[in-house]
Amino acid sequence: MESIDLLIRARWIIPIEPAGTILDNHAVAVDGGRIIAVLPAAAAAERFAPRRETTLDRHVLLPGLVNLHCHAAMTLLRGLADDTPLMTWLQEHIWPAEGRHVSAEFVHDGTLLACAEMLRGGITCFNDMYFFPEAAARAVATSGMRAVIGLPLLEFPTNYAADADDYLAKGLAARDALRDQPLLHFALAPHAPYTVSNRSFERIVTLTGELDLPVHLHVHETQAEIDESLRSYGMRPLERLRRLGVVGPNLIAVHAVHLDPGEIALLAAEGASVAHCPTSNLKLASGIAPVTAMLAQGVNVGIGTDGAASNNRLDLFTEMRLAALLAKGASGDARAMNAHQALHAATLGGARALGLDREIGSLVAGKSADLCAVSLDDPALAPCYAPESHMVYVAGRENVSHVWVAGQMMLENHTLSGFLKKDLENLAAIWQTRICPRAHQS
Repeated sequence: MESIDLLIRARWIIPIEPAGTILDNHAVAVDGGRIIAVLPAAAAAERFAPRRETTLDRHVLLPGLVNLHCHAAMTLLRGLADDTPLMTWLQEHIWPAEGRHVSAEFVHDGTLLACAEMLRGGITCFNDMYFFPEAAARAVATSGMRAVIGLPLLEFPTNYAADADDYLAKGLAARDALRDQPLLHFALAPHAPYTVSNRSFERIVTLTGELDLPVHLHVHETQAEIDESLRSYGMRPLERLRRLGVVGPNLIAVHAVHLDPGEIALLAAEGASVAHCPTSNLKLASGIAPVTAMLAQGVNVGIGTDGAASNNRLDLFTEMRLAALLAKGASGDARAMNAHQALHAATLGGARALGLDREIGSLVAGKSADLCAVSLDDPALAPCYAPESHMVYVAGRENVSHVWVAGQMMLENHTLSGFLKKDLENLAAIWQTRICPRAHQS
């Protein structure tokens, strides 16, 4: 028999590839942090001698979820200035709070809290956009998660950098210092067309060509953003980005709420991806992204939570359900964004956008063993006729029981490995007192 590190048996496995596949009573064999086989449980018992074995006889086993857009450190601003329009929220509340408090310590602590929340919800990889990327990377390393660390770019000064040149220099230096860490990946992260100049976008295009990094960028989030671009540049933001050479297979267009048919066709033709953030789009009254039309045109769609300050949860189960329901409601077609498509967006769609689809996003031999298991051992989840439907419309992050990243157990029987819940709660309380003392006192 073949000796391996780990064998996971599950009642159902949804491998994502091939599309639409549900495997009954199968197993995933893992060795050296990678999947070496997905096969019937009986055949696995005859072939493998595992050093560790996990039996999930009332569970669904999935690839680890991929959060395609997140500002992880903003967990420390969760619930600040809720029920406020986007630009008011940013200009009068969030940016001033960041000006007072954001530091390497803030980013490390906020990211650590975010990692704990995401791991408990089955998220094994997230695409981050925030300041002090090296501090975020330290928190990710502590957590054991996989992450794509954004190298931020703005034109105006913040606590992190003085100007566009300073942002890029610091971001690239952080990448050079961290690039040997196997669970860390990187993206160029210009904030948005309304905060980044043509000159800076031209530099982004050059760097993308040299380094082959994703470009993680807010695009067409609000109608106001489009109106401002028409006044300032005489064209819509996506057209400006097209002329500058930004639109291509490395682009991750975050939100992409206000797209006309020609713009959807452009994204499809150029091989760009969209990070769909349904909860944040609704909470900030930005609108409903035309996901049904994007999928019909072949645009690769992933799902993001956005930051906890504008969501207020880092919960991809909620996002999957809401994405599927909004697609149906907005299109008038109950078949729009079916359960398999929603699961694809939350796994392989996100991995593909990040250029990581050969490594994660599906349960296929040769890929990293990034997995999550969802327990159906709860009367509220019974009966189960179609496990893929249950994952999108019934189960929640509270039902995630086990998580592995590169074959390492991160969550076992709903309990995080290596995280001290009390310490995290104390960490959050300290920052709450600093940011909003009156809220702490009440």
